[in-house]
Amino acid sequence: MVRQFEMMGTFSINESVAISRSRDKLRSLQLLSRKGIGMPRTGFANHPDRIDDLIKNVGGAPVVIKLLEGTQGIGVVLAETQKAAESIIEAFMGLNASILVQEFIKEAGGSDIRCLVVGGKVIAAMKRQAAEGEFRSNLHRGGTAKIVRLSPAERKTAVDAAKTMGLNMCGVDLLRSNHGPVVMEVNSSPGLEGIENATNKDIAGMIIEFIETNAKPHKTKTKGTG
Repeated sequence: MVRQFEMMGTFSINESVAISRSRDKLRSLQLLSRKGIGMPRTGFANHPDRIDDLIKNVGGAPVVIKLLEGTQGIGVVLAETQKAAESIIEAFMGLNASILVQEFIKEAGGSDIRCLVVGGKVIAAMKRQAAEGEFRSNLHRGGTAKIVRLSPAERKTAVDAAKTMGLNMCGVDLLRSNHGPVVMEVNSSPGLEGIENATNKDIAGMIIEFIETNAKPHKTKTKGTG
């Protein structure tokens, strides 16, 4: 639909190329890595010859295993031991599923930070905390949220990630690790209800203001690279 709007010269806050780029988890991480943006150590698995090497390359168990096409925490599994990780990876491969294997950022304590970036600025941020017994902090999975103050490094990381993906509006999910903020995901269509409730900000209104200021006929220009 966005491509059709672009063909008609209609302004879209996020362009189709940038949306497609952000929804490809592997490509997103490749682009972020090329720009030197902090990320958890990550390995890609399709049909690796040695699963144990894949796990070792990200620092060993515990590891987080993700389906490339998963959303809202679906298809994300924490494997706490080497044996568990091997079994889960083998099971996904048996389904011909492509997966990512990432280091588990234990020091994050089951929390992450969602930064809402609009027009190259972080306009709101919230800290999401996973429910007891859960490591995924998604609000859809019972997590809670509250307003959070960002460090300069966290703010810069979020803005740089949005710029790299070529997105005017997005949610950037960060973890606070021992080696600085790391990006988990860049979401081109973030939900607004949770972050509006947590921050008490009219984020939808801010997005509309950005569109009103920037929307011009035939103003479609691919942003980002890759």
